[in-house]
Amino acid sequence: MLHVSYATAPAPGAVNQDYVIAGPGWVAILDGATPAPGVASGCVHDVPWLVRTLAGSVMERIESARTLSEVLAEAISATMSAHAGTCDLADPNSPSSTISILRRTGDQLEYLVLCDSPIGVLHADGTVEVIHDDRTDHLPGGRPYSLAVVESSRNRPGGFWVASTEPAAASEALTGVVDVAGVRGVGLFTDGVTRLVEWYGRSWEELLASASESGPASLLVQVRAAERAYGLPRPGKLHDDATAAWVVPVLRDA
Repeated sequence: MLHVSYATAPAPGAVNQDYVIAGPGWVAILDGATPAPGVASGCVHDVPWLVRTLAGSVMERIESARTLSEVLAEAISATMSAHAGTCDLADPNSPSSTISILRRTGDQLEYLVLCDSPIGVLHADGTVEVIHDDRTDHLPGGRPYSLAVVESSRNRPGGFWVASTEPAAASEALTGVVDVAGVRGVGLFTDGVTRLVEWYGRSWEELLASASESGPASLLVQVRAAERAYGLPRPGKLHDDATAAWVVPVLRDA
């Protein structure tokens, strides 16, 4: 079993495009990509629909014997089928989402990270391991990226991969396992929270310590305070949807 606690909040005045799902032995977080203003997606649905539908499709498969990559690939395919008759799935701006998954299988924790919603592992010895799919940080031309760069790089070799209309993206996710016995806790975060590290000078050790000691909601308070105090260090949104989950493995004899 896993003990999962989480907190999520929209950017002030906006609709939350983050999503969390969890069961006794697994948890996943998703972060829908906000479309560029005025850009048609070819889809009659909004981003929250895509995120909810994908999350539900993952939930239907996560407790099977499939690998996490297989779970995600099938979930993307099922989500595509849910709107193939109404939407242009070939449109490069079709709604998309990041996803990170943690699942316990016996004495191991499996993880999957697709796009920029990192997982941080706090090991029993106090060291921190970060699984971060940072390919969106390395697109050509530097930030702020043009729409053309994003369109030509999404779900392409040498670009970045995200859950949208390409099931093969699942095989490009970062995956691996860690032994339960060596883990104190695991954090899953959308980039609305990890800006504490990337923008505001916190360390990953501090981020995981806050999640462990004060709970994931404390990180949402911290990020809003930092946004108000320091503003934007680079072009972007002053506020973003923010989600943090903190996971503690439950010992078998507990």
